[in-house]
Amino acid sequence: MPDGSQRSGDEAALTVSELTREIKELLEASYPSVWVSGEISNCRPARSGHVYLTLKDEQAQLSAVIWRNTAARLPFELVDGLEVVAQGSVDVYPPRGSYQLIIRQVTPRGVGALELAFRQLQERLAAEGLFDEDRKRPLPRFPERIALVTSPTGAAVRDMLQVITRRWPAVEIVLLPVRVQGSGAAEEIAAALARVPLLPRVDVVIAGRGGGSLEDLWAFNEEVVARAIAACPVPVVSAVGHEIDVSIADLVADVRALTPSEAGELVVPRRDELRAGLVSVGTRLAGALRQQAERARSVLTGLASRPVLARPHGQLRELAGRADELQRRLDAAARGRTRIARDRLGTVAAALQALSPLEVLARGYSMTLSGDGGVIREADQLAAGDEIVTVFSRGRAISRIESVDAATGQQRPESRA
Repeated sequence: MPDGSQRSGDEAALTVSELTREIKELLEASYPSVWVSGEISNCRPARSGHVYLTLKDEQAQLSAVIWRNTAARLPFELVDGLEVVAQGSVDVYPPRGSYQLIIRQVTPRGVGALELAFRQLQERLAAEGLFDEDRKRPLPRFPERIALVTSPTGAAVRDMLQVITRRWPAVEIVLLPVRVQGSGAAEEIAAALARVPLLPRVDVVIAGRGGGSLEDLWAFNEEVVARAIAACPVPVVSAVGHEIDVSIADLVADVRALTPSEAGELVVPRRDELRAGLVSVGTRLAGALRQQAERARSVLTGLASRPVLARPHGQLRELAGRADELQRRLDAAARGRTRIARDRLGTVAAALQALSPLEVLARGYSMTLSGDGGVIREADQLAAGDEIVTVFSRGRAISRIESVDAATGQQRPESRA
């Protein structure tokens, strides 16, 4: 059985829950709001929207959490290695006996939150190719209808309307009114750009506003606006702020205008300049036509002065005389060739006549044929009693062989003239 001192110690001991509760009350009362600087590590966005992370320095680390509503309002992305300054309250979590910082505000160290958000979004969209020049489209030369995505009450819309209507009164303008700053402005601008394809005959879009601070212009640095510009099937001109203001919308748009007024100048031609240009073109065209006419007249004069055109009948007579001369030469050549051919033919005919068997018979020779008409060249072709025909140069005689002497070739035919 325990003694009295032990009993008093037991009675004075705190339970774990009691001690944890006292620590929780002490810490939360001592640090209702505290600023902490450190490096983010082990950053884990949850599916619920909450963000769990650790803040650390060289000697210690502190668990922290950013609830969903606060995390949704952050303009930049929390990543490991980012140096930040966080404001919040210390909270003790009894089930684990640990404490953590409930972050209500967080800003990057060394650079503004909006500037960091701009850089992060710029790098991500550039990696996707949304800023590439080869995806940017040219503006139409003579638009029939222009859509303006801007505030209906700002100075920017008045500047654009004044410039556009003064330069090109024939164009039709459609205003898609949106808020250009504040909460929800980016979503309104993106929704207006998404409605552009539903409008008939819109040739070009101007999205923009007048100048202001970085916070005022921030709607045109939101990712939702950048992707709406990239998805718009109609060429988009971005006209945000002044010349020194460069927004994400400027980088994604097909054309960037330094000011809203310049946007109006970019989308339509100037009527008087176009008229002057047409007059100049007409003057140059008329001068060119006159020069062409002068050159053609000079060519015709030169052709008319040529003999073939100045005295066409004389030229024809000369050509006819040349044709007659050529015909005479051709006839003479033909007669000469005919005579030479005739002489050659006579010579060949005489040679053939000398070789003719009839010519040989005329010189006293004869030709002996068998009864069937075959030529007898040898005595041994005959036999006694054979009938032969002897052909002379004039006439013939039929004989019958009485005997044949093949050795001497002598024979005594029986003649029957």
